[in-house]
Amino acid sequence: MTKSAFLHQCTNVPIAHITPLKSLRPAVKSSLKYLQILASVKEVGLIEPPAVVPDPKKQNHFLLLDGHLRIEALKDLGSTSVDCIIATDDDTYSYNKRINRLAAVQDHKMIVNAIERGVSAERIGRALDLSPETVRQRFRLLDGICAEAAEILSDKPCPAHIFKILKKMKSIRQIEAAELMEGQRNYSLSFATAILASTQTQHLVTEHKKRSRKSDEALPSSDSMARLERELTALQSQNKAIEDSYGPDVLHLTVIRSYLGGILSCASIVNWLAKNQPDYLREFQKISEMSELPFSKKNN
Repeated sequence: MTKSAFLHQCTNVPIAHITPLKSLRPAVKSSLKYLQILASVKEVGLIEPPAVVPDPKKQNHFLLLDGHLRIEALKDLGSTSVDCIIATDDDTYSYNKRINRLAAVQDHKMIVNAIERGVSAERIGRALDLSPETVRQRFRLLDGICAEAAEILSDKPCPAHIFKILKKMKSIRQIEAAELMEGQRNYSLSFATAILASTQTQHLVTEHKKRSRKSDEALPSSDSMARLERELTALQSQNKAIEDSYGPDVLHLTVIRSYLGGILSCASIVNWLAKNQPDYLREFQKISEMSELPFSKKNN
């Protein structure tokens, strides 16, 4: 039976009664992210309530699960209390990994909705600590991008500069490029530039085609590009196979580690292995100390 992970109503909590679960570096207050949050809270108020969980050691006190920068911004602006989401357990993973990351397309849609409702680019800029021109650029982010490619990248950590590269391609190639980036989980500018370089001339928009004619001799041949695409497709299939088996493999590792941990906690067994099977003992110890699968670092 499932249960709600938080109370359905926000609660106003004194900021002095909220204890952060981590300390912030002094330099964080000069970071772009913090300055944007500070500007947003100052201009339009707090949009997303911090998430807290009751402190088991102090009555009417809370531990801060998510919203450390927002709380710091409120302190700097002189606030003494804040409406909070009250969680029922101390899960910090979901908030930090599954909720609070706006993709470029989502950021674009938010700005479009605000402007369509009559909010000026200047006010949005003040709220996000951006120049009005930057706001207008984000408003036009998907101009020239086909709907299918935009949908593929709608929730992906794809930088806005990627869309400038996609606009140099025709729709069918935009979709292929988006699928390649999604399959490889690689949304870097260099990867998108490589895809553009491997794009045949007939799949480029006219404007970019004219500008690229002078550099055609410097580009690899069409055969090289075709081979590169085949290699990328094969690599994508290999990654998909690893992705499909990763979950079960991690589960097996967890069970095996637990089992070996129990064996190695017995001194008599360890002594016997040290005398009779030292190679096995070394391998058992390595496995029991593993925190991740051996290939995970190579794939990150």
